[in-house]
Amino acid sequence: MTETSRTIRVTVNGSQRELAVESTLEALLEALGMNGQRVAVEVNEQVIPRSDYPRTTLHDGDDVEIIRAIGGG
Repeated sequence: MTETSRTIRVTVNGSQRELAVESTLEALLEALGMNGQRVAVEVNEQVIPRSDYPRTTLHDGDDVEIIRAIGGG
């Protein structure tokens, strides 16, 4: 098995997802079509600043919660 074919499992908002090893939080948001949207993200109950999304590497078993910001008035 090559390094590029290995995967990890993470839980995203209660649902299991398989991702490539070394996937970042930014890559996950892109895969979900949420990159650029106003969201708040927690990984294992820790809030991740938006500036850290590109360098936050996800690991097998991580629990990710993504909350969309909804504007209104």
